[in-house]
Amino acid sequence: MAGIRLDAVSKVYDGKYLAVDGVSLDVADGEFMVLLGPSGCGKTTLLRMIAGLEEVTAGELWFGRTLATGLAPKDRGVALVFQNGALYPNRTARENIMFPLRMAGEDPAAASEKAAGLARILRIDAALDRLPRTLSGGQRQRVAIGRAIVRRPKIFLMDEPLSNLDATMRTELRQEIGAMARDLKVTTVYVTHDQVEALTLADRITVMRDGRIEDVGTPDQVFNDPATAFAAGFLGTPRINLMSATVRVTAHHRVSLDFGAQAIQLPPIDRRSLILSSHDGAKVIVGARSDAFTPAADSGGPGQLSGRLRAIEFHGHQWVAFVECGIEMVNPDLVGLQRPSQAARRRIALDGTTRTRHAAPHGSGLSTRLSTIGTKAKARLGMAGLPPDAEAPTTPTHRRADLVLEIGAGSGLEPGGKVHLAVDTSRLHIFDESGHRVDRVTRAQPAERSGTRR
Repeated sequence: MAGIRLDAVSKVYDGKYLAVDGVSLDVADGEFMVLLGPSGCGKTTLLRMIAGLEEVTAGELWFGRTLATGLAPKDRGVALVFQNGALYPNRTARENIMFPLRMAGEDPAAASEKAAGLARILRIDAALDRLPRTLSGGQRQRVAIGRAIVRRPKIFLMDEPLSNLDATMRTELRQEIGAMARDLKVTTVYVTHDQVEALTLADRITVMRDGRIEDVGTPDQVFNDPATAFAAGFLGTPRINLMSATVRVTAHHRVSLDFGAQAIQLPPIDRRSLILSSHDGAKVIVGARSDAFTPAADSGGPGQLSGRLRAIEFHGHQWVAFVECGIEMVNPDLVGLQRPSQAARRRIALDGTTRTRHAAPHGSGLSTRLSTIGTKAKARLGMAGLPPDAEAPTTPTHRRADLVLEIGAGSGLEPGGKVHLAVDTSRLHIFDESGHRVDRVTRAQPAERSGTRR
């Protein structure tokens, strides 16, 4: 088995399209790491670079103590499961699973026995002698997983393996993938855009956007203690409320969050009060999940908001209320999202090397790492840039300025009525305008963790 280390890894297509931007990530030996993010964020490209199917433009890739950047795919000890299974249509399920063993020269009888044992674990032993076209989608994906792990790879890579299955089959196979990974203790990197898969399967989650890492942590950390507004917005149903606010500091150093028509006050002992006490007038983004609000009997107090109940939705296991509070709501997809201007796209000469200045809102972009990579990689990255498409919107607001909260079935609230909401300030997340937490988040490195699976 082996861990994975990505050191400032970047990928540029056709000399001008930056798909992965200086990603550094450690995956511990035996860890189940999930790469989570929207379509086009670079997670599959990163997975394919680990597999050796995409060339690393810059940076280094390590498997344990072995530099794997230039290794051929067959020499990496990596198994990859694709979204569609990609089985040999003219071979039975048994022959598909046995194929890697046969190619390695293993005895056919021994290979057949291994395939049968693995099929029992994957619960497809009754379908071993059937062709792929006669199998269900879940069975085909199980065969693909069996073929990938039959040789006990050092690293197991999965690219959205459940996306083509129905909801019931996804749940069933997700549970089996998690149990199998725990039993085999193989280092696993799993790509998905489904937050449920990420939260239920992962030892740790890496949230990605625009080729960069937004947050890395355990499911509990990324969900309940997100490092950025985007990570907070990508995880959670209903989606987190992100409210535009201004910091107000009184003469007695009391800090309140001014939403325009109303405000809430932070407790003096709150760590964020100390951080914000010297930033009177600063613009911030306040995040609150739907369960941070509780309907109150009447208004009053420094930790309450008021509004009009616009609608109530029944979601089966909960009721979700939409309350108009006159607060500007922020779209997490647009927070910190910056496209370089036409002037910033111009190639400039610096220290004799031509490159493109690339705007990186997180301060960890490609341009800040050029001094750490080799001359050859610099030359190749010198063509990096973005196509001249339209600039991103400058006002990241929703169409409706509604707070979304959970209420009990017997709340007695009716649409159109006045609502008073008590706010649990300990459950608020406060971000700066670029989307980073004002109280910076730190995460333990894999080596510091116990290594036990959940």
